[in-house]
Amino acid sequence: MKKHFKLTGILLFVLMLMAACSNNKSAESADKNAVTGKQKEVELTISAAASLKDAMDDMQAAYEKEHPNIKLKFNFGSSGSLQQQISQGAPVDLFFSAAEEKFDALVKKGKIRKEDGLDLLGNDLVLIAPKQEKAPIKSFKDLGKAGKISIGMPESVPAGEYAKETLEKMNLWNTVESNIVYAKDVRQVLSYVETGNVDAGIVYKTDALVSSKVKIAATADPKMHGPIIYPVGVIKDSKHYKEAKNFYHYLQSDEALKVFKDYGFTSQ
Repeated sequence: MKKHFKLTGILLFVLMLMAACSNNKSAESADKNAVTGKQKEVELTISAAASLKDAMDDMQAAYEKEHPNIKLKFNFGSSGSLQQQISQGAPVDLFFSAAEEKFDALVKKGKIRKEDGLDLLGNDLVLIAPKQEKAPIKSFKDLGKAGKISIGMPESVPAGEYAKETLEKMNLWNTVESNIVYAKDVRQVLSYVETGNVDAGIVYKTDALVSSKVKIAATADPKMHGPIIYPVGVIKDSKHYKEAKNFYHYLQSDEALKVFKDYGFTSQ
């Protein structure tokens, strides 16, 4: 019996010693993190209009280098589709829209606080054609002689809505409507033109500038469509609100605005 108690005592002592060592290591690790300033890793999900892809990809590396604990995850698509996803509860931290209407819908629904959003960028609407086209389209009026023409779906793609509005005000819509090939976003329109699947397309200037396979045939008169504005805002229920707000402020910095300008965007 004494031998049993002795073994039990030794076992308890060993367990207590191991627990003490474990606690010391945890404390040392916590102290080390406090000294080095190491922060918890956070992944931010940014839902952004497809036309922002190149600019956002460009600044991702720089931002993550300056903030090693932050990982940016982009979800690019049409502003209308992204708005619907957020409205239905998709886990998003920040929304960067290509249309005020889609953004304002989320503000009205309480998904974004007014003080957590602003109009950041502007853009131009352009008519594009394949670079090697034998019979080049030089103006919007030439669309009456074109075959297939691609625009984004007006219901969900802001650029498509602006395109339809422009064609209607120029009295061209009834002429070209039967030749329209609808796309899910502006990048799909760009792809259709690049591959020659359509004779022309209407996209943002920033989309046209990133492709070496298309040319800008004409720029739409701003009076022919509503103002092209890109609002950005932090989602109210973001699980990483503080970090999302920091990135929101970064997008307004001179460094970020320079990147946007290099890709053809204008500042509001």
